[in-house]
Amino acid sequence: MNRISAALGHLLPATLAFFTPQSGGSPNANQIDTLYKITLYIALVIFIAVEGGLAYALLKFRARRGAVAAQIRGNTRLEVGWTVAAAVILLVLAVITFAKLSSIQDPPNSGPGGAQLASGGPLYASAERKLPPNGKSLNITVIGRQYIWQYVYPGASEPDGLGAPYSYEQMVVPTNTTVTLDIVSEDVVHSWWIPELGGKFQAVPGYHNYTWFKIGKAGVYRGQCALLCGRGHARMIASVKAVPPAQFEAWLAYQKQLIAEANALAKAARAKLNTQTGAGQVESP
Repeated sequence: MNRISAALGHLLPATLAFFTPQSGGSPNANQIDTLYKITLYIALVIFIAVEGGLAYALLKFRARRGAVAAQIRGNTRLEVGWTVAAAVILLVLAVITFAKLSSIQDPPNSGPGGAQLASGGPLYASAERKLPPNGKSLNITVIGRQYIWQYVYPGASEPDGLGAPYSYEQMVVPTNTTVTLDIVSEDVVHSWWIPELGGKFQAVPGYHNYTWFKIGKAGVYRGQCALLCGRGHARMIASVKAVPPAQFEAWLAYQKQLIAEANALAKAARAKLNTQTGAGQVESP
């Protein structure tokens, strides 16, 4: 008996997980998952009640030799009852949804152990972009390209934004830090989706979409483009790697160092070309 109870105890969560979104990586994903489960529980109760009533009617009023079926023209009390019940269920779901909507849309502050790089900077709050209560977050620009994701971090060395550290395919973020995303596209419509970190958001050319997440523990969270964007769509994978804040800051500093070294090499190469004479001389336009 204990084994059967244990098996059922494992089977129920696994079955529910099949019908609900992935979660566990960020608070907004957890709230979406909770909202799905509440709706699923209510739907299951209604399904069992309706199917149970149908089975009862089929058995109790099955055809019998010589029996004459009763002619029932209507039942006002019953019809009013299921109409009111449906309205109450809809109202309850609407209230629960709106009660949880703010915790899904509005990012919280970073934790006390979060990265110190998170700052307000040039960010602004609007109807589309949500900021934490203290206005500080680590803002990363997500750029969709055929067929790769690029992530641009704050810390540009030039006033025009050039020289900012970046990465491809894998986004590296600090744990316990609120990360806000500015999602754009360079070519066609893509869809950014890391299931364990929240809902999917489209990357549309000429338009900015915004979302956020806050990862509590180190790990790798995987996803991909969720909208058919061309023949290389299946290869457009994405992942988010969460690391401790100190490790993230060291990684970001190393990325800046690599960019500075590459810029220095490019500058030296340009200077060399400008001093060449003869066939290899570079002419000014």
